[in-house]
Amino acid sequence: MAKKEGFPVAGRWPDRILVPAIVLGGLLIVIGFLMAFLWVAPVNGAEVDGFELIGDVVVTHVQLLSQKIFYYHMPAAIVSFAALAFSAYYGIRFLATRAQRSDTYSRTAMEIALLFVVLTMVTGDLWTRFEWGVWWSWDPRLTTYLILMLIAIAYFVLRGAVDDPERRAAYSAVVSIVALVDVPICFMVTRIIPNSIHPVITREGGMTPEMVATVMVVMAGMALIAFGLFHLRVRQLRIAEQVEALKGRLGD
Repeated sequence: MAKKEGFPVAGRWPDRILVPAIVLGGLLIVIGFLMAFLWVAPVNGAEVDGFELIGDVVVTHVQLLSQKIFYYHMPAAIVSFAALAFSAYYGIRFLATRAQRSDTYSRTAMEIALLFVVLTMVTGDLWTRFEWGVWWSWDPRLTTYLILMLIAIAYFVLRGAVDDPERRAAYSAVVSIVALVDVPICFMVTRIIPNSIHPVITREGGMTPEMVATVMVVMAGMALIAFGLFHLRVRQLRIAEQVEALKGRLGD
C-alpha cells in the first residue's frame, strides 16, 4: 500500500522564488527572440536575395526566417528530455519506497514534460513545413519523437483508467521509465541512421558562438519556466492535500 507521505510545509525556498523564476524565464525567452532575429545571422552568415544555392541546397528568404524556429525547437526538446528524466527518477523512487509524494512529483514532472513535448512537435512541424515543404515526414527523428509524445499521452490516459491509487502509481512509474528509455533513442537516431534528412548540428559544422549564446539564453528561460511551473503545480497539490486533511479532521 502506498505510504501517505506529507508534502513539505509551505514557505520553502522553491515557493519563494517560483514566481520570479517564471518571470525571469519569460524575459530570457523574449531576449532570445530578439537575439535570434536581430543579432544572429541566418545560415551562418549567408544572405539570400531571392534564391541561392547553399551547400547544394536551394535556399529562399522564407527558409532563412524559418531557421529561427531552431532557437526554440532545440531548447524545448532538451527541457522535455530533462522533465522526462525527473519523472522517471521519481517513478523509480515510488517503486522503491511506495511514497505518495514521489508519485505526485513524477506525475507533475510528466505534465511539464508533455507541455514541452507538444511545444517541440509544434515548432518542429513549422520548421518541416518551411524547409521540406510538407507538414509531416516519417523521418527517424520525427517518428521516434512522435512515439515519445504518444507515450507521454498514454501516461495520463492510464492514470485516468486505473482507480486503485497504488496500482495507478506503480503502472505510471513504469510508463515514465519507458518514456525515458525512448529519450536516448530520439537523440541518437540521426547519428545511427546517417541518411536521415533531419539536420544534425555536430555533423554539419556546428554552431557559431552567436547561435550557441542564443540557444543557451532561450534554454535557460525555458528551464526556469519549467522549474516554476513544476513547483507551482506541486504547491497547488500540497494545498489541496492539506485542505482534504482538514476536511477529514472536521468530519471526525
